[in-house]
Amino acid sequence: MDAAVSCSGVLPQLKLSGSDHKFPIGRSSCSYARSIVDLSCNKGLRIVSKKVGFLCSAALRDDGRDEMVFGGSHCEKKSPVGEALCAAAGVSTHGGTALESHHSHAAEEKVGVLLLNLGGPETLDDVQPFLFNLFADPDIIRLPRLFRFLQKPLAKLISVYRAPKSKEGYASIGGGSPLRKITDEQANALKMALESKDMPVNVYVGMRYWFPFTEEAVQQVKRDRITRLVVLPLYPQFSISTTGSSVRVLQNIFRNDPCLSRLPVSVINSWYQREGYIKSMADLISKELDRFSEPAQVTIFFSAHGVPLSYVKDSGDPYKDQMEECIFLIMKELKARGINNEHTLAYQSRVGPVQWLKPYTDEVLVELGKKGVKSLLAVPVSFVSEHIETLEEIDMEYKELALESGIENWGRVPALGLTPSFITDLADAVIEALPLAAATATPKTTPGVDHDPMRWVIKMFFGSFLAFILFFSPKMLMAFRNNLI
Repeated sequence: MDAAVSCSGVLPQLKLSGSDHKFPIGRSSCSYARSIVDLSCNKGLRIVSKKVGFLCSAALRDDGRDEMVFGGSHCEKKSPVGEALCAAAGVSTHGGTALESHHSHAAEEKVGVLLLNLGGPETLDDVQPFLFNLFADPDIIRLPRLFRFLQKPLAKLISVYRAPKSKEGYASIGGGSPLRKITDEQANALKMALESKDMPVNVYVGMRYWFPFTEEAVQQVKRDRITRLVVLPLYPQFSISTTGSSVRVLQNIFRNDPCLSRLPVSVINSWYQREGYIKSMADLISKELDRFSEPAQVTIFFSAHGVPLSYVKDSGDPYKDQMEECIFLIMKELKARGINNEHTLAYQSRVGPVQWLKPYTDEVLVELGKKGVKSLLAVPVSFVSEHIETLEEIDMEYKELALESGIENWGRVPALGLTPSFITDLADAVIEALPLAAATATPKTTPGVDHDPMRWVIKMFFGSFLAFILFFSPKMLMAFRNNLI
């Protein structure tokens, strides 16, 4: 199916084969999970391939808005369950069409895959600097533009006060996070899976808040003279605070490097709706249900990492909708296998005084106990690797709370880790994404500078004065107190 398109035009709605939903394709949308769009200013639009993850290039705008832009495309606010909208203006091939086989790409080019993840402290001494890196991220603590100079001092303050409690958590799971080790193992497994599909690649690991940092990984990509790169965040669902933050870092690096800005890149924004992922999750859940004496009586309890409610309501973060659709698809697969257990979704890991996505995991556990639920299977749905939030928060804190609330039989589904079907599906996602790689950004130009010294002094005076008042106001101090305790 072809449709005419111009660089400046907006395409009419196009109904994709195999989908019941219409999606406006053009500057304000892109392909759903079931199709890949090949967009070229001269070649028009072509529906190319079978199922693939939610594909488009993404990052954050310099102005701090939550529109996702990377190579000319952006992701818009969520849509109802079953739909995913994203701009296709930058989802284009580079030096070829999406109809070329991946074998020809591999033979002619040097392909790289960059896995993105959160990172975690490997020793107890790493905890405080890791927390500093976390809270210094403007996508984690979002300050008004006028007060962004407080970002690092505030991050220092919070990290120092939270470090002792966090160290206790890491000490209880062996003295550090296993995330780097597991991610390295996943990278090796992915490399082997791709090689078994005649796709020789270099696989890199870039962590957002600890070693090896994303910046280090990108420099290695450059040293290895990679000619085409697929970026695969290890977060099934997209959020501003996870994939968005990591891709924003990538965009800044590429924009400031003339060489990297010409490197064709394809970013897999989310992949929660991929058939391989859904079936892998269903396999693990089914296996753990069989461990209960009465599997049909077990409530399946999906626990996802939470985000502040403002991300979703004010900034259009699609995380909540994607999470709900993910649960819908997993339960649909389970029902197809004859598993019709009750299930519920809740959000964990909230911090600070602001409202986060509800319902909260701890509150739901208490409610389930009051309702007489006796058997519960916890499913960490937003994590693909074991780390502090599964090993300590779920396995220890929430398990203890559940048992105290009257739940008698507790089980927990392990993270996907190195599950063969999961790794194979990631390999397929990389192969499907590769033809969409396009140059990511134009080199950064030096912006105009305000040379008026009086205007500079006025800005600094009023900015510092207002920041001082805000920082030491009773309401702000109370917020800090609630956030740090």
